[in-house]
Amino acid sequence: MDTKHNTQIQPLLDIMQKLRDPLDGCPWDLAQDFQTIVPFTIEEAYEVADAIERTAWDELPDELGDLLFQVVFYCQLANEQGKFDFATVVERICAKLIRRHPHVFNSQFIASPEHTANQVKQSWEAIKAQERADKLQLSLLDDIPQALPALKRAIKIQKRVAKVGFDWPELEPVVAKIYEEVDEVLVEAKLVESDPQHYQPKVVDEMGDLLFAVVNLARHLNVDPEQALRQANHKFERRFRGVENCVQQSGKQFEDHNLEQLDCYWDQVKRQEKASLSD
Repeated sequence: MDTKHNTQIQPLLDIMQKLRDPLDGCPWDLAQDFQTIVPFTIEEAYEVADAIERTAWDELPDELGDLLFQVVFYCQLANEQGKFDFATVVERICAKLIRRHPHVFNSQFIASPEHTANQVKQSWEAIKAQERADKLQLSLLDDIPQALPALKRAIKIQKRVAKVGFDWPELEPVVAKIYEEVDEVLVEAKLVESDPQHYQPKVVDEMGDLLFAVVNLARHLNVDPEQALRQANHKFERRFRGVENCVQQSGKQFEDHNLEQLDCYWDQVKRQEKASLSD
């Protein structure tokens, strides 16, 4: 593969402009605006992540193309409104990357031979902090997008406040907080169970605290909670499909099995997985 090949973006920009042509363009594309495109952008980003997690390398170029098209779409909309164009986006990201990598692009920057990835990350964060200060933010949390998935936003909040020392240095209090939140959830759940008129939103509030505490543990363990939960979803789906196969082989319907029998199938599927991994 020729890594020096200079692929041009202009054909894609031209296609996008044609799709938005008021006379000859696509009616669907013409009906879109910044807000309506956002859900598709999020979906395409997750499809990229899914292809990578499945190591579906043949699919990844297509998924990355779909994601790139989202960027081009926003740039076309902005260009039509006189806000910015694709060149502006490229200029901004190039300037940012050069600014945040002085150890690579600044000849006056003296890097030690032992310059580690962790040192580079600390420098990156210091530069970002200065950029936020230059924008006169009122809070450390001002530039964390509200539209992020909840798990992603929780870990970004926690990382940001940890940088100023608002964090536990050891695992023990982090884990203790989870147990505390579990107890509080159970208290509220039992109140709802005994009195259906009990304030249900309080259960939601306590569940939120529990999830936030679990995300905090994931952060301390250097685990991406979003990725961990996706993997857990995939694992559960895979094993449940195995349970479905067991039910089908039994010649009975799901409704003809009790929970104990279904749990036995589940354990059987888990054993088969472990056996295949040890082969």
